[in-house]
Amino acid sequence: MTESAAAVRGKIIAITGAARGIGLATATTLHGLGARVAIGDIDEQAVRDAGKSLGLEVCAKLDVTDPKSFESFLEEVETRLGPIDVLVNNAGIMPVGRIADEPDAVTRRILDINTYGVIVGTKLAVQRMLPRGRGHVINVSSLAGETYTPGLATYCASKYAVVGFTEAVRVEHRAAGLDFSLMMPSFVNTELTAGTKGIKGFRNVEPEDIAAGIVSLILNPRPKLRVSRVVGTLVAAQKFMPRVIGETLTRLLGGEHVFTDDVDPVRRRAYENRARGLGN
Repeated sequence: MTESAAAVRGKIIAITGAARGIGLATATTLHGLGARVAIGDIDEQAVRDAGKSLGLEVCAKLDVTDPKSFESFLEEVETRLGPIDVLVNNAGIMPVGRIADEPDAVTRRILDINTYGVIVGTKLAVQRMLPRGRGHVINVSSLAGETYTPGLATYCASKYAVVGFTEAVRVEHRAAGLDFSLMMPSFVNTELTAGTKGIKGFRNVEPEDIAAGIVSLILNPRPKLRVSRVVGTLVAAQKFMPRVIGETLTRLLGGEHVFTDDVDPVRRRAYENRARGLGN
């Protein structure tokens, strides 16, 4: 047995937005290491199919924007598996386009799922973990929560909020025995980035890369992990550059157009419809 498997085996880990993409890759990796994994997703059929394929005991419909739905999910996990060791707040959406063209309903939906859903899940998990004096919440934000990109204004806002929220909650519970971590992905090859080209000169990462990062956070809890390291370092370094240099670098790498003029609407249509709540 590997060191990772030995450390993760038997841990009870709940993951939101786990019917596909990063969430499913994380569930698959952790299940393979012997963790007792529970998954939730708004897409009930997809999450049940995913759970069945992995042989998971808990795979339930979960609306992260509804506190009652989230509480029911956590209650089912703890009733059937036991006290949750780790909650991974992964559910999120990324509609793209210029802010002037963004319907108010889409703006609200991004903030409800990406920000409010994380706050709800963290709060409910903390209420369960505090009396036990242990537990770990991993909130999946994005490197968009540390930089800014045309075509992603509301998405960036939602992820900036997750960063600030998680950091504040971490300090608030510094002496409580609980851990709080931020997972900060760059471009990931999932439906979320369908129809976009990524950053010039840098490879997109795979969902399995983010899953491996989440495993590393479980093994060695720390406040923040950026994946990939190269893009994460670039984003972090921009904070120390004069604004004109940082924005010029972004422009040279194609960042001003990757989510506006360079989007392939045909390849992206199915994801955009689902993310905007329009179905397929």
